Amino acid sequence: MAAAPRTQRQKEIRRHLWIYGAITPYVIVAIFPIYWMALTAFKQDPDLYRMDQFPLWFHLAPTWKNFSYLFYSTNYGAWIVNTMMIAAWVAVITLLIAVPAGYALARLRIPGSENLGIAVFMTYLVPGIILFIPLARVVSMVGLQDSWWALVLVYPTITIPFCTWLLMGFFKTVPMEMEEAARVDGCGYLGALLRIVLPVSVPGILTAVIFAFTLSMQDFLYGLAFVAPGDQKPVTVGVPTELIRGDVYYWGSLMAAALMVGLPVAILYNFFLDRFIQGITGGVGKQSLWGLERRDAQSSLSAFRIGSGRPG
Repeated sequence: MAAAPRTQRQKEIRRHLWIYGAITPYVIVAIFPIYWMALTAFKQDPDLYRMDQFPLWFHLAPTWKNFSYLFYSTNYGAWIVNTMMIAAWVAVITLLIAVPAGYALARLRIPGSENLGIAVFMTYLVPGIILFIPLARVVSMVGLQDSWWALVLVYPTITIPFCTWLLMGFFKTVPMEMEEAARVDGCGYLGALLRIVLPVSVPGILTAVIFAFTLSMQDFLYGLAFVAPGDQKPVTVGVPTELIRGDVYYWGSLMAAALMVGLPVAILYNFFLDRFIQGITGGVGKQSLWGLERRDAQSSLSAFRIGSGRPG
């Protein structure tokens, strides 16, 4: 007797089972480091070294001791503040330079602008270890040695080339007709950039901010080289240098420090994931995204017309 044909609902359930079954191993691999960090952060030291016990759960009562050690026996609070300040300043400096540079290379008729854009990006590919010696000389000359302001000076040399190249590609996908309509209504290049281009380029700008922010939070080489005082270090340098002393590893505090920095940032980035993907792929020219972008630009253009007293 032939089997009854599957209903549409059964097909959907089968398809979802295959999808989730295939995704599950990747989810486990992605989540396990976070779980291990959280577990280690709350474990007591004797519980960490029990080799005869199942390691993926508690065998002694959880403790806040590792977190207390971070805040009361190290400069962890200062490291967090330093890192946030560095990341914020680097993101602002990067945008102030990369946005007009990318717009000029994408829109203004500059001879050799395409090759110039590639050359700017090529500077990003220079290994940081090669730039270490000349940058150390610059930091010393301006008197910023052993201060986190040295990193505010150094990091834009890495973020600006990449973000300029990224935004240049994104600005090229903005339809020229929008800017031409704005210039007909009296906008100059700066007005068109501020009123038309930037509102529809939020995904690209957000991508540049995320890149600058992430690089500032994860760099270790320059922080270790240019900042020595304990209260001036960023968290990426302070945690390994203060919590690893010779062959003594403060595993609980190390994992607690990593958890408190990494998890909130990961959650925050997740809220902007769609914009981030749109910004990365925007330079390719996704026509499906232009409907919303055109409406945003038209709203900006209408607001300019109303503000300048011009008829619609």
